[in-house]
Amino acid sequence: MQRLILFFLISTSVAGFAQINKTEKKIVSAVDAHHQEALKLLEEVVNINSGSMNFEGVKKVGMVFKAKLDAIGFETKWVDGKAWGRSGHLVAEHKGKGKTLLLIGHLDTVFELTSPFQKFKMINDSTMSGPGVGDMKGGDVVIVQAMQALKDAGVLKDMNIIIVMTGDEELSGRPLDLARKDLIEAAKAADIALGFEDGDGNPKTAVVARRSSSGWELKVEGVPAHSSQVFTKDIGAGAIYEAARIINGFYEALSSEENLTFNPGMILGGTSVEHDKEMDGGSAYGKSNIVAKYTVVTGDIRAISPEQLKKTQDVMRAIVVKHRPQTKAEISFGEGYPPLAPVKGNYDLLSHFNKVSNDLGFGSVTAVNPRDAGAADISFTAPYVEMAIDGLGPGSAGGHTVNETADPRSIAMQAKRTAVLMYRLTQEKIKTDQKK
Repeated sequence: MQRLILFFLISTSVAGFAQINKTEKKIVSAVDAHHQEALKLLEEVVNINSGSMNFEGVKKVGMVFKAKLDAIGFETKWVDGKAWGRSGHLVAEHKGKGKTLLLIGHLDTVFELTSPFQKFKMINDSTMSGPGVGDMKGGDVVIVQAMQALKDAGVLKDMNIIIVMTGDEELSGRPLDLARKDLIEAAKAADIALGFEDGDGNPKTAVVARRSSSGWELKVEGVPAHSSQVFTKDIGAGAIYEAARIINGFYEALSSEENLTFNPGMILGGTSVEHDKEMDGGSAYGKSNIVAKYTVVTGDIRAISPEQLKKTQDVMRAIVVKHRPQTKAEISFGEGYPPLAPVKGNYDLLSHFNKVSNDLGFGSVTAVNPRDAGAADISFTAPYVEMAIDGLGPGSAGGHTVNETADPRSIAMQAKRTAVLMYRLTQEKIKTDQKK
């Protein structure tokens, strides 16, 4: 979200909430009592650099949150990330009864030690800036503040909660099955997942669907020769023409699919090609009077459901195999973030969240357009939980840039909405038919 979203929160006394019960009023009061403490916590963790590749910094942020959750009554552990080439994850669990709620955050940011953007700054009462104030140390603080409020209200003791704060959401470790193993295991044990990653940066919305994010690589080979022989029977079209046919074929066959994008982001072609996969760049050599022998193209796919992703890959494969004369090509698909499909359970959970928001006087909450929200860790829970929503972090703008800001007032608002939602989810007879 690149535009700044500032909004005015309704100032309402606890006594003025007509639609919440005595316990819920205690939750709201507890959030207010710890608001300044929450802002100080956010300032502390934002001022610790935790770029994904700063392993020491990521763990240091994790230890700050670990201490907070320990004090609230969670059993916590640090899962070392050496096996997937990253710092690690923080996992916290509170055992109670009834439904199990999974809360998801992440500790890392896109701002490494070399970034000029390193410090928290309070600009005014509605704007703070700093690396991660929105994405997503602000969301992590919402989690802690909500847990503290549930404890202070005396209801945490009865709740089953798992919290996973990953250390590599912005730059995932590999292999991905190891990097997300702890999150997936938590999802298998959970009934409902709540994510605190930003959506479109507006607390008047929540995320019920996220598109996948995965890569593809196209390799094309032709017959090198003097350019005067291009299109002849023995030489054919060459690698660059064939790559152009394939990419245009993708566009013609798939560009009208709703919520689907497939972007070719890098192309190299010529007599020789050196592709640096780690940097997704490289070099190519060729001459205008030589038919190209090699072409390499890389890109990504973002799909709204597993079915759409599979269909897209099948269509792309079918286009690739229809070679122009004297060329050959192959396409491969890399691992990546799966989609969070817009299933009924997610909309049902949004309905519960919307009611909580209205009952608290904060107004209605609607679903984010999936085109306005990127991939996030909650998508890994999709096959295992019946209900999931994301985007429960603070109001923010300018994510992934040095202009990142957030509204400090929204920290308390989101904590209130989250804590009351969690309380109601554990009290009400909400259907969550688990495949366990």
